[in-house]
Amino acid sequence: MAPSTHIAQTLLDQAHPPETALAIFTEKVLHKPLHLRPTSPDPTSKDARAQRRLHRLRKHEKSKRRQKVKPLSAKEKRMTGIYDIPDDVKKYEIYVPLHRMWLGYMWEILGMEEEQRACITAQNKGSILASADYHGAEVLVVRSKCASMVGLEGIVVRDTKFTFQIITKQNELKIIPKKYTVFRFEIPPNKGSGDDGEENQSNSEKLPPLPSLVFELHGSQFENRAPDRATKKFKQKPLMDL
Repeated sequence: MAPSTHIAQTLLDQAHPPETALAIFTEKVLHKPLHLRPTSPDPTSKDARAQRRLHRLRKHEKSKRRQKVKPLSAKEKRMTGIYDIPDDVKKYEIYVPLHRMWLGYMWEILGMEEEQRACITAQNKGSILASADYHGAEVLVVRSKCASMVGLEGIVVRDTKFTFQIITKQNELKIIPKKYTVFRFEIPPNKGSGDDGEENQSNSEKLPPLPSLVFELHGSQFENRAPDRATKKFKQKPLMDL
């Protein structure tokens, strides 16, 4: 029985001359190299790839740990309402203890606890009053570009850069802009300071009671946040917008 002819050789004989068909068959079919694992990756290259991937993951985790937490933007703060005061705490009585604490704070920074009749002038206490914290102060609007705000009085519950937010005795939250507004606040005398005890009782003449200290705050010259005022150096300047 004659050996069967390869089908590739049969097809090449039909398309090419015998010599050309034999050369193509010998080169492309008989002598074609057979790769046992043509698509298998090199084991060493596979390990190197895994090492590179592991290095990238560790580098990403390290940079993520070093990355600081991004603070909320002003828009996000307004949307979340983290600074909004709930309606159930908009009551004047709640902030009366805060006002008393603020009075003690003012007595301390003005030196009214050390001596009964402290000398307080714009020259020696003006910078202290300008850098003080006014959360808890009871302020009265005496002049304003908006006539409807004149006469508003309440305790400051939030001191922003451009506004004072106060709680009035009618349990209402009022937002008053500082610009073109003059605020007035009083500091009563500290009755517990400078008590001479028996020495005062022995004196036949008693000193008249001390009046309250009254200050006026020009909001246009006071457009700073409370933390910024604490570290800022103030200088006396003439007021041009009287």
